Amino acid sequence: MSSDFYTSSILPYAGIIIKLCRAYTNTQEDFEDYYQEVCLQIWRSRNRFSGESEWSTWVYRIALNVCLTLLKKKKNRDPYFVSDARPQEASEENRAFANESLNLLYAAIRQLSEIDRAVITLYLEEKSHQEIANIMGTNPNNIAVRVNRIKERLKKLVNGKIN
Repeated sequence: MSSDFYTSSILPYAGIIIKLCRAYTNTQEDFEDYYQEVCLQIWRSRNRFSGESEWSTWVYRIALNVCLTLLKKKKNRDPYFVSDARPQEASEENRAFANESLNLLYAAIRQLSEIDRAVITLYLEEKSHQEIANIMGTNPNNIAVRVNRIKERLKKLVNGKIN
């Protein structure tokens, strides 16, 4: 992958890629693997981009599909994959998991269904209901209702300090 492609076509969307990867991983190592795989798949599929949607929508869909695929593979290999365990220390190597408040939020997000994780991650990225609907292949009204339900569920999980 050329650094020009990474700089121009992936880096501007790194925020959402990071958030999606973080929502589907429990460790820094898994996070880094997911992020690298997303970037690789974006690069591999770049020639299939038809321009029917925005590039950002294309990137989000690839990132989500990669995360869901890797999650399913991991679940198939290890039935005890999901864990509430938090990293031991916030070191330089463990920077994606260093913020305790974010750890709590992501622990709550991991309690959601795979689709709800994707919706709330896009919402936290400040995407409009229309943009989320386009990415998820549904309508904006469905997204609005779903976001409200997800926010209520997250409040309960966080206030209960994750069950």
